[in-house]
Amino acid sequence: MKHRRMPRRRAALTGAGVAALVAAGATFQSANASEPAMAGVPQVLSVPAAGKLASTLTADLGTDTAGTYYDARSKNLVVNVLDGTAAKAVEAAGARARLVANSLAELDGARTTLRRGATIPGTSWATDPVGDKVVVTADRTVTGTDLAKLTKVVDGLGGKAELRRSHGEFKPSIAGGDAITGSGGRCSLGFNVVKDGEPYFLTAGHCTEAVSTWSDPAGNVIGRNARSSFPGNDFGLVKYTSDAARPSAVDLYDGSVRQITGAAEATVGMKVTRSGSTTQVHDGTVTGLDATVNYSEGTVSGLIQTDVCAEPGDSGGPLFSGGNAIGLTSGGSGDCTLGGETFFQPVTEALTATGARIG
Repeated sequence: MKHRRMPRRRAALTGAGVAALVAAGATFQSANASEPAMAGVPQVLSVPAAGKLASTLTADLGTDTAGTYYDARSKNLVVNVLDGTAAKAVEAAGARARLVANSLAELDGARTTLRRGATIPGTSWATDPVGDKVVVTADRTVTGTDLAKLTKVVDGLGGKAELRRSHGEFKPSIAGGDAITGSGGRCSLGFNVVKDGEPYFLTAGHCTEAVSTWSDPAGNVIGRNARSSFPGNDFGLVKYTSDAARPSAVDLYDGSVRQITGAAEATVGMKVTRSGSTTQVHDGTVTGLDATVNYSEGTVSGLIQTDVCAEPGDSGGPLFSGGNAIGLTSGGSGDCTLGGETFFQPVTEALTATGARIG
């Protein structure tokens, strides 16, 4: 997709072009389980509660775990394990244990093999804890000898990897929920934040690499870049230079907004919503974490992978769940007619790096 003018496991994606989209912040439900844990019975958990339990179990069990995900249907945290001892510990904590064949170390090794032998523009890979494998995606630009090379590497990994095709083309887009514009194109504002008592906003780093001064849709200058991180990461911090209204909220494009009160980590299986100035509001699910995308402009790591659609101009926009900010739209493939994959910069990482907070 071309830029529009005006108005812990890592996966890898190489894009012939970068399509930036705009995401809004994610909000979590109450962090408490609905009922006390019973021995051997998985707790019914909210997404944030599942995320906290996953972090605790991963830290306690270390290499005895092989990934976690949230089962939205049963509202249980599922923890992949390699043996019965770990399974008992997981079940005692209120999660559901699932015996799998591949350890995280083995899946990490598969990603290392992909990085060394198949870093091809138009490809991506991310660890899928549900499938217990690394899912490799090749967009429509990967053909001929590149496709043959990629297929050979994936086949050599056996049951640890799976190759899929995307009908679109991986790229970043420039256009949060509301449009922000500059001489280099259009992106979406992600989240309003506060740093040292002063007002700022977050958007995509590939946007702030292309544009230094930002205006609202009416053409009024509202801010100037304070920090830009791309590639490697994909976030930009912009300082407001005007007294424009800056609520801690996401535009839902129906005359209402979603108040954003905090930031949270994504969890595989989490239901999320994205807002952007091109395609407005769309829902989906987190399908992978710590993904690495190899755009033609450079590699970005630690991204959130989703099945939420997005298009050029949505870049930088907010991904949210409830009232919590989750991510900033980085890039992807496909569109909101046929669908596709979209990747997001975690908001928590951007906040830590910039010293800002939601507000």
